[in-house]
Amino acid sequence: MYIDTHSHIYDEAFDTDRESAFQRALSVGVETILLPNTDETTIKPMIDFYESHQENCKVMMGLHPEGVKDDYKRHLSVIEKEMEKKCWVGVGEIGLDLYWDKTYEKQQVEVLREQLQWAKQLHLPVALHTREAFELMFKILEHEQDGSLNGVFHCFNGTEEQANIAIGLGFHLGLGGVITYKNCDVKNYLANISLYKIILETDDPYLPPVPYRGKRNEPAYMIEVAKKIAEVKGIDIKEVARVTTDNARRLFNL
Repeated sequence: MYIDTHSHIYDEAFDTDRESAFQRALSVGVETILLPNTDETTIKPMIDFYESHQENCKVMMGLHPEGVKDDYKRHLSVIEKEMEKKCWVGVGEIGLDLYWDKTYEKQQVEVLREQLQWAKQLHLPVALHTREAFELMFKILEHEQDGSLNGVFHCFNGTEEQANIAIGLGFHLGLGGVITYKNCDVKNYLANISLYKIILETDDPYLPPVPYRGKRNEPAYMIEVAKKIAEVKGIDIKEVARVTTDNARRLFNL
């Protein structure tokens, strides 16, 4: 059995076949799907799907860095109010994204620090989005880490050195479809990374694995990620399923 630790199955990309996609995931052994929030607009669709699939879904709450604009304080206050509910298994999707634009870098840092404080206060793991910002992220985490902070570097696609720093800071690596791509560096050193520091994810509807590139991603396709990890490490896929599922259960207290 598997756990997809990062899925946006509530996204409008699934409006025509959401339930079918969910059933396909169950049919291939994806027993639990974790749903991270992104901004104020995704709260309702995420909660609606969760409430009708509570046996197999869990939810996280957070403000994605791309949601940090001029009115970020209002958005953050909405997210903070939502955090009062008791259903969350993590704080996410939060982080830093400096790929397209650094205009709001200062504000992204402020929002990230605030949400890391929530995570520590509530004893919840964080799901970190980190794009073109590893060094800044590490600096912030080193300052905030007091022994109680943990979580996952979602959709990890850094260097081996960055992977080891992330693990040393108390975090897991979330691996998805990107590791099946030819130009992904992670698979070149994956054999050196302990399976006990890895959890699986899709980030659907984005980043579909080979052989589904060019199509919409979905939770059932996570099996291709497990296959690639098993291939690179030279182990049975059942071992990948067992260990990564146990890792996710412990990290998110499932």
